[in-house]
Amino acid sequence: MHARLLILSTTTGYQVRSFDEAAERAGVEVVFATDRCHALDDPWQDRAIAVRFHEEEASLAAILEHAKVQPLHGVIAVGDRPVVLAARVAAALGLPGNSVESAAASANKFETRTRLRAAGLRAPWFMRVSCSGARGVNPAAARISFPCVVKPLGLSGSRGVIRADSESEFAAAVDRVARLLARPDVRAIRSGLEEDILVEGFIEGREFAIEGVLTRGRLRVFAIFDKPDPLDGPFFEETIYVTPSALPPEVQRDIASEVQRAAAALGLVHGPVHAECRVGPAGIVILEVAARPIGGLCSRVLRFAPEAATLEDVLLRQALGEDVSRYTREPHASGVMMIPIPKRGMFRRVDGEAAARDVALVEDVRMTAKPDQLMEPLPDGGSYLGFIFARGGEPSAVVAALRDAHRRLHFTIDPPIDVAGA
Repeated sequence: MHARLLILSTTTGYQVRSFDEAAERAGVEVVFATDRCHALDDPWQDRAIAVRFHEEEASLAAILEHAKVQPLHGVIAVGDRPVVLAARVAAALGLPGNSVESAAASANKFETRTRLRAAGLRAPWFMRVSCSGARGVNPAAARISFPCVVKPLGLSGSRGVIRADSESEFAAAVDRVARLLARPDVRAIRSGLEEDILVEGFIEGREFAIEGVLTRGRLRVFAIFDKPDPLDGPFFEETIYVTPSALPPEVQRDIASEVQRAAAALGLVHGPVHAECRVGPAGIVILEVAARPIGGLCSRVLRFAPEAATLEDVLLRQALGEDVSRYTREPHASGVMMIPIPKRGMFRRVDGEAAARDVALVEDVRMTAKPDQLMEPLPDGGSYLGFIFARGGEPSAVVAALRDAHRRLHFTIDPPIDVAGA
């Protein structure tokens, strides 16, 4: 049987090309469903199904109509926005996948918190307020304690996440998040979560990321990533991921167990999982369990034996029903730096790429920012300047190589061109 895999992604998904390459290696045909412009006739020459993730009924109908002619044998969502539509497609076609309710819960920070607490997992205090109502919240009357964290319900990548240590900082954070959610580019996403804000207690401790896959409800962890830079606020811009983790084996086992419990609490049973947690005085606290793979180009950190397989190779085969237990992560230390944006402005150029690539253990430097692109740091922006990859030796040596390479890069970012009244 000729296998055919459906990949749902936004038009800006970095991983789409990686999945396409994995499909070519496996002899699998890929069908894309993306939220590209309907007004253009196949602008990328990829014959993608044009969908709108906020118009689920029409998008589902378009995919099912396509499947009548070209039957689908698996489905993968790349990014947070497509996970619910992917679940609906899987259910309609009788393919392995998560329920619509569990997919929606994983993409909603308030629903995630509610389900995790109901299942008995550790969680901070939390409350949901509307953007307009939050501006009038009296922290004392609402029993808000400090430090706390203010965050949008539906944005990812720490966008809009702000720590507040006082009533004045809380008011400023709420105002900033509300203004972010009112922006046209955010409203255009139409996630249905643009009106509300989550407020929760700040969780002390170090932060970690977990990459794995669920098969019939059972979690297999591929990697636990240390985040060596402290993420204590006021903003939470991630920079370096490195694996294997330096945590003691017993703590790593406990993290895997908590992620398994969290996935079950959300109802997730099949497909990729990207989770975040904090480990500190309160123990292991799960921050999120997303029903999709690690974002951006970060998946290139992971490499599997046999065959030096990529994460996309493994996920593609798992989506098509293949047993992927034979794949194990290669033992070499590896890491990635998501190059932070130092200031808001127009990106012009980067110098020093060759020097950065010359650093021992550095495999590649990939700039994703485009000349003349407006760049914004967190908490307002939602991207990075690019990525630096390193592999080999001890995890500490990988981290040192990433930092050294970053120091050799010099960015020219001019003041932004702001239109009055825009």
